[in-house]
Amino acid sequence: MGCLLWTILFIFCWPLALLFLLLYPIIWLLLLPFKLLGFTVKFILEFVWAVVTLPLWLIRRT
Repeated sequence: MGCLLWTILFIFCWPLALLFLLLYPIIWLLLLPFKLLGFTVKFILEFVWAVVTLPLWLIRRT
């Protein structure tokens, strides 16, 4: 799907497509800290959920 959209953009407006191609690595580097923060928050929330539900899991297991 992404390749098809890229091809359509390149056919209809190739200067804009080339600009996106050049700016994509810079945008990716700028967004990288937010992605890492998201992974960290997700991991912490999953860990807290596991700690909270561990007693119930142990009770059901016996």
